[in-house]
Amino acid sequence: QVQLVESGGGLVQAGDSLRLSCTASGRTLSIYAMGWFRQAPGKEREFLASMHWNPTYTDYADSMKGRCTISGDNTKNTVYLQMNSLKPEDMAVYYCAASQYGTSRHSSLYDFWGQGTQVTVSA
Repeated sequence: QVQLVESGGGLVQAGDSLRLSCTASGRTLSIYAMGWFRQAPGKEREFLASMHWNPTYTDYADSMKGRCTISGDNTKNTVYLQMNSLKPEDMAVYYCAASQYGTSRHSSLYDFWGQGTQVTVSA
């Protein structure tokens, strides 16, 4: 099993930046890729970004290109999501996920999930 813990969420103003962190523990050697998703009230879970550890490969949702960067430190089993120019519509619960197979934009292909961290953006 793999446990994921997100942190870094909170209340920010529109235009601010925020960096979310996700630290994995447990059977981390089984992880081949990590991803970030978000879910706003009444909406489906939305893919944001993913990365493959080795070789390094990243993928971004079109809506997030240019506004966010996914990165990781495999010595710390931690992946980050840097978000810039936040907007009120970015307000959601942000989830980290881990896959034993590879990167994907589909939430169903991830095996482990964190509990989520709330991001609130005021206008």
